[in-house]
Amino acid sequence: MSDEIKKGLLGIVVDETEVSKVMPEINSLTYRGYAAQDLCAKCKFEEVAYLILNGELPSKKQLTAFEKMERKNRKLSKTLLDDLKKIPKKAHPMDVARTAVSIMGLEDKETRDNSSKANMRKAMRIFSKTPVALAAFYRARKGKKIIPPKKNLSFSENFFHMCFGKVPNKDIVKAFDVSLILYAEHSFNVSTFTARTITSSLSDIHGAITGAIASLKGPLHGGANEEVMHMMNKIKKPEKAHKWINKALDNKDVIMGFGHRVYKSGDSRVPTMREYFGKVAKIKKDKKFERIYDIVEKVMIERKNIHPNVDYPTGPTYHLMGFDTDFFTPIFVISRITGWSAHIMEQHAANKLIRPLASYKGSKYRKVVQLNQR
Repeated sequence: MSDEIKKGLLGIVVDETEVSKVMPEINSLTYRGYAAQDLCAKCKFEEVAYLILNGELPSKKQLTAFEKMERKNRKLSKTLLDDLKKIPKKAHPMDVARTAVSIMGLEDKETRDNSSKANMRKAMRIFSKTPVALAAFYRARKGKKIIPPKKNLSFSENFFHMCFGKVPNKDIVKAFDVSLILYAEHSFNVSTFTARTITSSLSDIHGAITGAIASLKGPLHGGANEEVMHMMNKIKKPEKAHKWINKALDNKDVIMGFGHRVYKSGDSRVPTMREYFGKVAKIKKDKKFERIYDIVEKVMIERKNIHPNVDYPTGPTYHLMGFDTDFFTPIFVISRITGWSAHIMEQHAANKLIRPLASYKGSKYRKVVQLNQR
C-alpha cells in the first residue's frame, strides 16, 4: 500500500503553538486568546505587537517602554541607506524588504546569538527598522529626498510621515492600524512555516524572516492584495463589474482575494477591514471601488459560494490611502514581522529539525553505463 500523500501538508498537524488560532466556536482569529476584531476595536497596533511578542497585553508602563524601544531603534545605518538609494527604481519593494532585512543581519552584532533574550532584541530591531527602510525606498525610487523617522510619532504615523511627508487624519491612521493588527499573525501560514523551517536548522532570525518575506511575496499568499487592486483597475467602473466578473468565471480565471485554506464560510477578519475600507472611502469621497467590491463579492458568493479573504478589502483601502500598489504586500511585511518573530522564538524554545518525507515517483534503480558503451 502506497503512502498517503497530503499535498501542501493539507490537514497535517506538525507542531504546537501558543501564538494564534482560528477558534470555530467564536468564528474568529485569536491572538494569544484575544479575538482579532476585539483587539482592533480596543487597542492600537503597538499594543497588539507587544501581545504577540510577549504573550500578554501590556500595562501602560510596559507599553511606554515598548514604544520607546521601537522608536529608539528606527534609525538606519548609513550603509543601509546608501544601499537603498542604489537599488534599481523598478525593483519590487518585496525584494527590497528581503534585501534590507538581510543587510540588517550583516550589521547586527547579535546575529549568531539565538538565545531568547537576543532574539527578542533582534526582533525589535527588525520590527523598528523594516518600515523605515521601505519608506526610504518609497521616496528614493521616486527621486525624492528620504525623510528621517520621527520619535514623537506612532508606528503608523511615522510610516505615513516617511512615505508622504505628512500624517493623515486620525481616522485614516486608525484604519491603517487596524489593517496592521489584522495582518499581524495567522498561525502556520506558508510564510510563517517557512520561517519556522529555516529556524529549525538553528539558523538566525534575520535569515528566517528573509525567507518568510520571499514566501509572502507570492500571489497565493501576501501578494494577493496587490492582485486585487490590479483586478479592480482592470474593471475600472462599477458599471462594468458584473460583466467582467461573470466573464472571468466563465473563463475559469482565478479571482484573487477570495477563498482561504482555513476559512470555508468567510474570513473572520473581513467584516472589520470592510468597515474601515468604507470609512476611508467616505473620507476620500471615492465610492467607486466600494461599488466594484460589492458587485464582485455578490457574484462570487452566488456563483461559486466563495467568500472574500482579508486581502480583498485591504488592497483598495491602501490604494485610497495613496500607497502604490506594489507597496501593499510590504505593508503586510511590517505587520507580520511580529507574528514571524513570535513563531521563530517559539520554534527555538522547543526545536526539532523539520524534515518531512517524500514519496518517490522517479525511475527504478538503474546501472550507469560508461559513455563509450551507450
